[in-house]
Amino acid sequence: MTGGPALTTRPAGRHALLVELPDAEHTAAFHAEVLRRRATGALPPVEEIVPGARTVLLDGVSDPQALARALTGWEVPRSAGDDGDVVEIPVRYDGPDLADVAALWGVAPDEVAAHHTSFTYRVAFCGFAPGFGYLTGLPPRFHVPRRATPRTRVPAGAVALAGPYSAVYPRSTPGGWQLIGTMPDPGPLWDPARQGAALLTPGTRVRFVTADGGPTGGTE
Repeated sequence: MTGGPALTTRPAGRHALLVELPDAEHTAAFHAEVLRRRATGALPPVEEIVPGARTVLLDGVSDPQALARALTGWEVPRSAGDDGDVVEIPVRYDGPDLADVAALWGVAPDEVAAHHTSFTYRVAFCGFAPGFGYLTGLPPRFHVPRRATPRTRVPAGAVALAGPYSAVYPRSTPGGWQLIGTMPDPGPLWDPARQGAALLTPGTRVRFVTADGGPTGGTE
């Protein structure tokens, strides 16, 4: 791979290949390259492409061994990070963990919104619940740990942080992430009646904006 160590591959059943990469950045770049090659007809038939935190599963492959050999010769450029439309998520920064996150960041609680809205995020992968996207884009200084004691119920629309990720809960579930705000109407995150039920799919760029026309902060 261009700009990083080589990928590794493992068989996943008779017709699937699990590609392992060293970090989230290389995973995003490899996933983007897989999609680009499929769009241009340069990828052998693959039924499903499923990115993870540091893996990409290629399922429905007729000859996984041949594809694994081909992947070792790929040149994978680093992801540009600035391509594609941006989905805006309105947020009221009223979460119960806002003060705790502010303390971890070394800022005042009323400054969390300005920092959180100053970055452009990208959906690295989806999981946990339908429509739940793991968004990367927070610099390391803003990474926070999960709560020591998870909540038995996190409301739909909760905007949350854990480790390097931001997320919005599309439905009410248990959860251990730090809650910093609320998306007033989380319905669009997962709409089974819509073609493409998930609003946030892998590769989607995301910006958080303060709800009700509030300030969004400057660029970090």
